[in-house]
Amino acid sequence: MSNDSYDVVVIGGGPGGYPAAIRARQLGLSVALIERELLGGICLNWGCIPTKALLRSAEVHHLLEHASDFGFTVGPIGIDLGAIVQRSRKVAKRLNTGVKSLMKKHKVDVYEGTGRLAGPGRVAVDRKGESALELQARNIILATGARARALPGLEADGELVWTYREAMVPDVIPGRLLVVGSGAIGIEFASFFRDLGSQVTVVEALPRILPVEDEEISGLAHKQLVKQGMEIFVGASVSSLVKGDGTVTATIQTGGASGGQGGSGGETKTAVFDRVILAVGIVGNVEGLGLEGTRVQIDRTHIVTNEWTETGEPGVYAIGDVAGAPWLAHKATHEGVLCAERIAGVAGLHPMKRERIPGCTYCRPQIASVGLTEAAAKANGREVRVGRFPFVGNGKAIALGESEGLVKTIFDAKTGELLGAHMIGAEVTELVQGFVIAMNLETTEAELMHTVFAHPTLSEMMHESTLEAYGRAIHI
Repeated sequence: MSNDSYDVVVIGGGPGGYPAAIRARQLGLSVALIERELLGGICLNWGCIPTKALLRSAEVHHLLEHASDFGFTVGPIGIDLGAIVQRSRKVAKRLNTGVKSLMKKHKVDVYEGTGRLAGPGRVAVDRKGESALELQARNIILATGARARALPGLEADGELVWTYREAMVPDVIPGRLLVVGSGAIGIEFASFFRDLGSQVTVVEALPRILPVEDEEISGLAHKQLVKQGMEIFVGASVSSLVKGDGTVTATIQTGGASGGQGGSGGETKTAVFDRVILAVGIVGNVEGLGLEGTRVQIDRTHIVTNEWTETGEPGVYAIGDVAGAPWLAHKATHEGVLCAERIAGVAGLHPMKRERIPGCTYCRPQIASVGLTEAAAKANGREVRVGRFPFVGNGKAIALGESEGLVKTIFDAKTGELLGAHMIGAEVTELVQGFVIAMNLETTEAELMHTVFAHPTLSEMMHESTLEAYGRAIHI
């Protein structure tokens, strides 16, 4: 299909860009995709997937440490950090190779280089060591992703102060680790290194960790992580990082809550760490795209789009992280497919409802959610019924040795509409999809109550939580 004129040119080959390219080809459009690094983007190569491989290794280490609980005797447990990292990189490489194969299968023309708008219907491809190319494009999809946010005075150096990329390929298990930021990225790395033996301190500027989660779930996560040995400061900040000989001295304004126990407010403390991970959010890659002189609007760190992924410039679309929150790979993929179908004129499309996008954090214990939190539902003027079911009441959870956790459901008290579901515990990142489907089908409490859940499964807690909201739970 190689030529220099296309129905669609996609700039960026991550979890939004490459599915958009594939779907456009399935719909009979000619497609070019421009990628400056690796197909699959940050998620596949440096984010979602390789971190799960790392966390799997940490989970195995945790199970080995508790082997006696399951009837096994093991000797001293050795950690081969190099092998752990190598396995993670192999997983990423395997999937990257898979995306390359998909591009060939669907006859997507892939250009290595940096793409930018060069005028109406034109895209320039800047290539290292070669002259630039220019492609004609009837439609342009911007899928350039995002990068780690930097804070003034807290810049990463790649050696002692890491971003997620350095944390993904660590050269050492830090004896003392500081994690700045407690969103999903920060907490996952904190969990990984804590399970491998690091003494971990987490600093969060907001009043609680995992601030996008339901407050009750956030509080339970805080307690569990402190129980595992983490030190957590909320309502706190790191005012300086001073690098020494192989260490970093951090000045922390504690804000009044340490280790989950509370404490005097407004304290300043200094502590020495072997490594620091900065996980204070991400910013969209909006620079260098040739947007000057176009009607594409940028709101601080992301491109503004409507519900159909359209920008203010006709024929120019934006998807994924560069188009703003939520910064999730599955949101990017869905937007990519929607965008391709919109361009192709597919009938009967529906815009994506962001409140029905699930969020998952793969720490130990896992956290997953979809829909409104209890506080948000009440703030929206809803009268609610709230159901809670603890893992300790579930036979499968007890058999697995995973009795810590909670499934929480929120319903509209008048209509029975499922407004949200929030969970903490083993494998809840797999359970949440049941609630996502239920919300998309506009399921009510009655339909969930009359659904038969297999026994023994963790999914029974989804049923029991619904029943509990209406005073009908069996096992509590």
